Amino acid sequence: MSSHIHLIISTENGNLSDIMRDLKRHTAKAILKEMEENIQESRRDWMLWMFKRAGQRNINNEVYQFWQQNNHPVQLSTNQMMKQRLNYLHHNPVESGSVEYPPEYLYSSAKDYYSEQKGLVPVILLS
Repeated sequence: MSSHIHLIISTENGNLSDIMRDLKRHTAKAILKEMEENIQESRRDWMLWMFKRAGQRNINNEVYQFWQQNNHPVQLSTNQMMKQRLNYLHHNPVESGSVEYPPEYLYSSAKDYYSEQKGLVPVILLS
């Protein structure tokens, strides 16, 4: 999705809040760096201005705010809940009109589940 991300994550050792914090920090820095260095991106100045303006509204930021500060975690305590959420994740791009079939969305694990092909991001399949 162009405006948000859905994840199913777990950890054996560690705190999920720490993992999300580090994931957001790392990806925000990498994406902002790419944006700053890509002079061919026609929306670059506007996007950086928007992220900087958002960053000024929150004292936790150094300059920019790329991700929202909050998350919407849902504990998946049963296999049924996990399957329901996985189905929701895979069909979200279809519902938004981005694609007609879940595996067509480039940044989804749906390809791994719907076919013998592998998607862009390595996944551990849920059974």
